[in-house]
Amino acid sequence: MKTPLPVILRASLVLALTASAGGCDFLSKLSEVGEPPKISRIQDPTQTAGYQPVSMPMPTPTQPPSGANSLWRPGARAFFKDQRATEVGDILTVSVNINESGNLKNQTQVSTASVEAAGVPSMLGFEKSIGKVFAGANASSLVDFNSSSGMNGNGTMQRQEQVVINLAAVVTQKLPNGNLVIAGKQELRVNGDMRELSVQGIIRVEDISSLNTITSDKIAEARITYGGRGTLADVQAPRYGQQIFDLIAPF
Repeated sequence: MKTPLPVILRASLVLALTASAGGCDFLSKLSEVGEPPKISRIQDPTQTAGYQPVSMPMPTPTQPPSGANSLWRPGARAFFKDQRATEVGDILTVSVNINESGNLKNQTQVSTASVEAAGVPSMLGFEKSIGKVFAGANASSLVDFNSSSGMNGNGTMQRQEQVVINLAAVVTQKLPNGNLVIAGKQELRVNGDMRELSVQGIIRVEDISSLNTITSDKIAEARITYGGRGTLADVQAPRYGQQIFDLIAPF
């Protein structure tokens, strides 16, 4: 039995729309069907797509004084050699320890009331004829208006985030004032899921410990991402059709 041509066309159209909605991510997932996520190859961070050198306001450079007869070098923390990362290509350990929580509570209550009354007790004797023209009308209280409004609003927000992990980063750039631009990425594959952690930012050499480590709270312009992809992530993510519907639905 042959499949009718309109059915094939409709199926092709649905597949094309699905592929266009997902883009390259859809094609990438389609190529990994039946296989675990592929680990990306190690490469120079400055050669990745979208990489942009960092440009920041710099102070006037100064030359540190040097002692001709001194064995101690300016900026050194070890007697014979400074073990900290100082040059492009050096590696240091970044300790990411984020433990944040927030608890916000707002309450608003507004109440207003107004009363307006107007009458014509005396108006050239015509006030006596008002009751004849308008049955039951009283000249002393022709207009009586009152209004009231109120609003009660309550809002509560609670959040808690905790990420504790260590990863190695590479110095990708050395700024004129001596600050270092670092970038690091870590991938961990467990069965069919891939966990990814990346960190980027600007650090001072002075903030690097003698063990060649630095904490995440000392990274300026920090860009830290932690997420994953794979079987569990696909199950938890809404389908492409649902995402498109959520974008175009007016309500």
